[in-house]
Amino acid sequence: IGADVVNRHIDILTKSLALPVFIVSVMLANQAEVALRRRAMNAARWLLGTEALLIAVATLAPRWTGPPQQPDDLASIAIGFLLIAAVGVQNALMRTSLAGPVQTTVMTGNVTQLTIDLLARATGRADAASQARAAAMAPVFAAFALGSALGAAGYAWLRFDCLWLACALVAVAAFMTQE
Repeated sequence: IGADVVNRHIDILTKSLALPVFIVSVMLANQAEVALRRRAMNAARWLLGTEALLIAVATLAPRWTGPPQQPDDLASIAIGFLLIAAVGVQNALMRTSLAGPVQTTVMTGNVTQLTIDLLARATGRADAASQARAAAMAPVFAAFALGSALGAAGYAWLRFDCLWLACALVAVAAFMTQE
């Protein structure tokens, strides 16, 4: 954003509002989770369902707005903010209902930790904790790498319709989530 401002680019609305949209979506997801728990409802299931709905609407948005042409056109803003909101919901859940030893929302941290743990193993310094972490993270890392490659290929082939797979996977996770 700073580089765009300095270089006098005018298409910075979407970039400027991305962080506030993310923060608001985290706040709303967290408040919804608190309210759902108070009602003894499966908060993770409802919020994963909300995330799937946001992805589905983002997938359909180009049909209504046309495909994105410019950084700050209606399509870019609508699709971008819907997907940012979905990421906000996922991030909120990973810090609360779905918190665990491996986070799906901090892959750079996971990759760093996996690298350190594998190096410890390769150099004979691994302890039980680092071996357990590496064993837990290896499939997550492999799934992330595969998902990234498939996402790029899917977008090249199907454009925004490739998001239907993400929507379906999140919906399945919502239905499988137990409180």
